[in-house]
Amino acid sequence: MHLDARSHRLDPSASAGAGWTVAGVDLDRRLAGHGAAPMSERVPVLAFGSNRCPSKLTWLREHLGLAGPVVVLRARVEDLAAVWAAGLRARDGARPATLAPAPGAVETHAVWMATPDQVAVLDRCEGRGERYDLVRLGTGRVVTEDGARLDGVWAYWGGAPLRAPLLVDGAPVRCDDVDQVAARDLVGSPAPLDPGSVTVQDGAPDPAAWPDRVFVYGTLMPGRRAWPLIAPHVVGDPEPAWLPGRVHDTGRGYPALRQGGPGRARGTVLRLADPVASLPVLDEYEGPDYRRVRALAHGTDGSAPAWLWTWRGELPGAPVSGLWSPPE
Repeated sequence: MHLDARSHRLDPSASAGAGWTVAGVDLDRRLAGHGAAPMSERVPVLAFGSNRCPSKLTWLREHLGLAGPVVVLRARVEDLAAVWAAGLRARDGARPATLAPAPGAVETHAVWMATPDQVAVLDRCEGRGERYDLVRLGTGRVVTEDGARLDGVWAYWGGAPLRAPLLVDGAPVRCDDVDQVAARDLVGSPAPLDPGSVTVQDGAPDPAAWPDRVFVYGTLMPGRRAWPLIAPHVVGDPEPAWLPGRVHDTGRGYPALRQGGPGRARGTVLRLADPVASLPVLDEYEGPDYRRVRALAHGTDGSAPAWLWTWRGELPGAPVSGLWSPPE
């Protein structure tokens, strides 16, 4: 977490609602203490060049009005690479990085968990619509330190020839292979702009659009009472999953979940065709006793963030062993 020209280390935590702690304190609680948006109101933006550097964050605060805590996660990126762009930067003559498909590549980069206001600052910095496009990645694999697979992250992708990958002898040049000083002297030609592997974002990213998964553990599970409500919004097959926490039987015909602790809350992960349209429907169904958060759900194909409705108040009933079963 970057704030006041200082970086504060984040540690993964299964017991923290946000999934991360700062000096042992839940990250969401630290963010709230600064009047900042929680993790559930932020979107993942891949940073593969100078935007992953703390000094650049300070520069953005001083020159472009970047405000509030910046949350940055270290990530392993597969099948994508930071490569040198075709054009030089007008401000200082340096050659900036850009992103390109690179089958077999494994690199370490960063993911901003950015608020909409922070994305707007990045838009100005990157020249969105002129030099770079803001896109959602449909290629590559991004995995953060806690083992979470982040699908559909946003990134700034070359949208003009001067930010397309530079081809030298027909191939892009990875930033890992040539340092920035030597990169100034590279001679080549811009790669063709290829939007086929990405989807250009129209307007500002909506935090509700990510992730497209929900973890359900009660009446919304397949075959249960409220399944007809959620079924029209679901694509793909339901997947059994679990996350750290406990499910309690409220005695009211539906369960309550509390995150963290030694237990495993078991349920099902469902993929939504359009989370922005679906989540308000589900929020209304869950009602004021529940709060929607993001949590790391574990399944047969690994771990990935999912939306989850947790109980707000005191837990009203006994913990459930295994899956919650509806009353007869």
